[in-house]
Amino acid sequence: MKRAPFGTWSSPLVASDLARSSIALNYVQVFDGVPYWVESRPADGGRNVLVTSGADGRVRDLTPSGYGVRSRVHEYGGTPYVIDRETIYFSNFSDQRIYRQTRDGAPKPLTPAGYRYADYELDSAGSRLFCVREDHTAGGEPRNTLVAIDTASGGSGTNPSTDPGTDPGTVLFDKSDFVAYPCLSADGRRLAWIAWNHPDMPWDATTLFVADIRGTTLSNITAITSGSGESVMEPRWDADGTLYFLSDRSNWWNLYRYADNKVTPVQALEAEIGSPLWTLGQANYTLTGDGRAVVRYTIDARDKLGTVDLESGRLSPILLPYVALSNVRRLSPETVVAIATAPAEEAAVVRIDVESGRHEVIRAPAALHLDPGYISVAESIEFPTADGLTAHAFYYPPANRDFEAPPGEKPPLIVKVHGGPTSHSKAELALATQFWTSRGFALLDVNHGGSSGFGRAYRERLKGKWGVVDVGDVVAAVKYLIDAGRVDGNRVAIRGGSAGGFTVLAALAFHDVFKVGANYYGVADLEALANDTHKFESRYLDRLVAPLPEGKALYEARAPIRHLEGFKAALITFQGADDKVVPPNQSRAIVAAVKAKGLPVEYIEFEGELHGFRKADSIVRSLEAELAFYGKVFGFTPAAAP
Repeated sequence: MKRAPFGTWSSPLVASDLARSSIALNYVQVFDGVPYWVESRPADGGRNVLVTSGADGRVRDLTPSGYGVRSRVHEYGGTPYVIDRETIYFSNFSDQRIYRQTRDGAPKPLTPAGYRYADYELDSAGSRLFCVREDHTAGGEPRNTLVAIDTASGGSGTNPSTDPGTDPGTVLFDKSDFVAYPCLSADGRRLAWIAWNHPDMPWDATTLFVADIRGTTLSNITAITSGSGESVMEPRWDADGTLYFLSDRSNWWNLYRYADNKVTPVQALEAEIGSPLWTLGQANYTLTGDGRAVVRYTIDARDKLGTVDLESGRLSPILLPYVALSNVRRLSPETVVAIATAPAEEAAVVRIDVESGRHEVIRAPAALHLDPGYISVAESIEFPTADGLTAHAFYYPPANRDFEAPPGEKPPLIVKVHGGPTSHSKAELALATQFWTSRGFALLDVNHGGSSGFGRAYRERLKGKWGVVDVGDVVAAVKYLIDAGRVDGNRVAIRGGSAGGFTVLAALAFHDVFKVGANYYGVADLEALANDTHKFESRYLDRLVAPLPEGKALYEARAPIRHLEGFKAALITFQGADDKVVPPNQSRAIVAAVKAKGLPVEYIEFEGELHGFRKADSIVRSLEAELAFYGKVFGFTPAAAP
């Protein structure tokens, strides 16, 4: 074993490996017992491809070159396709039109330009497609509605082979700012969905609606829940006509049923079955059809899988090696498919036997299989923070089988702040974490107050206190590790993207704990964000900070760009040129202001990137630049790539 200072260790994991291995899996669907999913591929310019696995186990692509299966509803998107026998309907990324694709034919547009679609549901005959539509044709704030589309003609009555895509669909419901989860009953006679209005986000308050449906006409529209102080998600009909859904009315997103005109709880868990609805169409549970549900439930940001007896509410855990699970879909009463990640294995599409826990990998797209000797496994820590409370984080110590540090040296620390901020980090294997730990950095992944995965009360700690609670928790976590003697307090960096980028900038503006920050498309000016962001988040800050204009003083008090006097640390910033969530002017402004102070600063803007980088070149360049920048600030030379 070689002896070398922390941070200088040679790692087998290089930035290009992350780009090749960071194929994202999402949007699992099952049709006729066959699983489908979407892969986002950095090496293909970030293109999203629909993939399936047949009975022979062979994985094959279904999306032809020149098309991408990705929706931009809410800018973050949602389930962008649905399968019907030999036909695929999907949102094409470049123009956001719905396309009809037969298995062996070229895609043809079903809807006109100017609209975005997501969250698909087909009737049993395959003749009507229900979905969320976002109308961008009128200028100003787009209009979100539930629509039905005639799949035979696109609703136009014309021959789609000669005159396709002339009708955007028939509006079914337009009485709210947002809608999601159109769900048709098994007999096709009832439709359920959720809706919410500004200034709420879907994790604040949503209303569950049920209506009779005949053709494209809704009647007897009934609100099943109040829409006040309760987040309802994922309505799903069972074959007997019972409607199941998730609600956090007990502080935890648990399973409820609606039958005989009343709502009753299925079970009471101190665990989260739901998660924040950043992307439409999430599947955190599935009904098996035999009186059970299979649920993905989260305790302290670690995911588990279990079966719930719908009559008694009894939960039976399924023993699995995974700590992160999503996209839970029924294959049969005995099996489900999900996307799963283990502490030392990357994300995969997995088939799971719910009785025995036996599991089989259907698709593991990562090309790199890191030796366990280079893998740092997450350690859960709970630390004291303001007002006598505690907060949570995952700590990853340096790990490299080939190196040890000189006696007495403590590792430099990188603090990672997740986005959202209503989101959370999991204990799953992430090569973006191992990139740092295998070089001799310690990494602390903080689930500050306001994070999901710990119940509604923990989530609401950030209400009115964004820039205070999150920053305070991050600083408290660092001091906890320094006091424990685990890290070098003179070499602490902080990195984060989007809302996490705001926490990075605020921590640098208001505290002197950090020597360097890496800001990925973060918010520098809160008021500018409130006035310039997209519809989905345009009132998000009403809850996180305060309504405007009444709260203008708070916005200025917490905006990093208004408090440059506190900046003493170096800053590197990365930005997508086409980002509509946090526009580039935010990053350009903070970089110019910090540079004017004479502090070390670098700025890289990537053409063609939105909110989050999907292209291989962007991933590689940003990681290599960040590592080199840390080397300059901390005074060491990173090891050359092997």
